[in-house]
Amino acid sequence: MLKIKNLSKSFNRNTDNELNIFSSFNLEIEKNKCTAIIGPNGCGKSTLLNLIGGSIKADKGEIILNKMDITSFQEEERALYIGRVYQNPSMGVSPSLTILENMALADKKGERFALRRLIKKDNMNKYKEVLKDLDLGLENILHTKVKFLSGGQRQSLSLIMAAMKHPDLLLLDEHTAALDPKTSNVVMKKTKDLIERYSITTIMISHNMKDAIKYSDRIIMLDKGSIVLDKSSKDLTESQLIKIYREKLENII
Repeated sequence: MLKIKNLSKSFNRNTDNELNIFSSFNLEIEKNKCTAIIGPNGCGKSTLLNLIGGSIKADKGEIILNKMDITSFQEEERALYIGRVYQNPSMGVSPSLTILENMALADKKGERFALRRLIKKDNMNKYKEVLKDLDLGLENILHTKVKFLSGGQRQSLSLIMAAMKHPDLLLLDEHTAALDPKTSNVVMKKTKDLIERYSITTIMISHNMKDAIKYSDRIIMLDKGSIVLDKSSKDLTESQLIKIYREKLENII
C-alpha cells in the first residue's frame, strides 16, 4: 500500500552541523492497518511523517502510495490522498472559522470553490451526523468558532476533518501528546473508531507504549533512522515494550 524505497535525508548538508537522519531507508505499510512508530527524540519519527506528507523532500529514494509514485508531488498534491493530524490541536483546523466552516473546508478538499459558496445548506445534516459520532455535542454548536473549543474538541474535530474524504493514508503525529490523560484517552478511542469505520491505513507516532500496543496492529521502533524493532502489536506486552525501549535509550546515552 505504502512503499518507501532507499530513502535518504540529511539536514545542513556540507556543513559542520550536517545531520544524517535516513540512509537507504526501506519500509512497507500494509493496507487498512494501523502502524505505530515509536522511538526516542531525534530518531526520525516526525521526519519520516514529514517526508511522507511532503512538508520536506527526500534527498534520494522513492515514496509509492497505492502504486503511485508521489516522490515528486508537492505537499498540497499529496494532501489529496493523505490526511494528517498534528500534535498541536490548532494545526489541523482554522481557529478563526466556525465548526461548520471548518467542516465545509474539509469537505471541499481537492476541489475548486468560492468562499462565499463554501457552505451548502444541503450538507448541514451530513456534517451534523458526522460530528454526532464524536459524542461531544459539536453538532449542536456548529456556528461556534473553533478557537473557543477545548484542546480535545479541536483534536477530535481535526480527526473528523482528516478522515472525512476517506484518505488513502492517515498520518497521526503524536496527536494526543498535548492533551491531558483523560482527554487523550477519549481522543484515542475516537481515533480507533474512525480508523475502523472507514478502514483507513494509518501511521501513528506515539510516546505512549500502552496506546501503541492497544490501538495499533504493528509496532515499529526507530533508532538513529533505522528500524530496530518491527513486531505485531499482539505479540508484545506493555512491559516488554517499555523494557526494549529503555534498553535502547540506555545504549544511546
